[in-house]
Amino acid sequence: MTAENCHLIRTFYVLIQQAYSFMIRLSKLTDYAVVILSDMASHNQGQLVTASIISARTHLPEPTVSKVLKLLAKGHIILSTRGAGGGYRLDKTPDSISIADVITVLEGPLALTACAEGKEGTCAHEKNCAVKGKWNPVNIAMRQALEKVTLTQMISGGMML
Repeated sequence: MTAENCHLIRTFYVLIQQAYSFMIRLSKLTDYAVVILSDMASHNQGQLVTASIISARTHLPEPTVSKVLKLLAKGHIILSTRGAGGGYRLDKTPDSISIADVITVLEGPLALTACAEGKEGTCAHEKNCAVKGKWNPVNIAMRQALEKVTLTQMISGGMML
């Protein structure tokens, strides 16, 4: 990691701590996706597994597990096989699945503010905003940090930044 990246990440955390008294939160589905992927990586090692088995092991409702699995398959993080004997398996090794990938599939593009996504008309104050378009270094630092965290690290608890 370069000194510039370290500085951007530190800046990101300082900005968040100073500017906001609330936590940036991911949706429950994103949290469940990491739980489901962790379960698949820990138990199945490339073998197909059904939503009902994952539901039983993770204690998550089966409809929720099915919904998350479909989203992960659509996002090319897992593979889906239909029919008798079908199920789901990881499409990549756990060390090549980043948390940024999972968040992007479940939440959409990583951006702290709507204007950072580059869409016009997302804010009533955009014409007079002094920081419009200036969130990009923060968004890049956040994305780079999340790209460095893999499913393997989440399972083992070992973080390598």
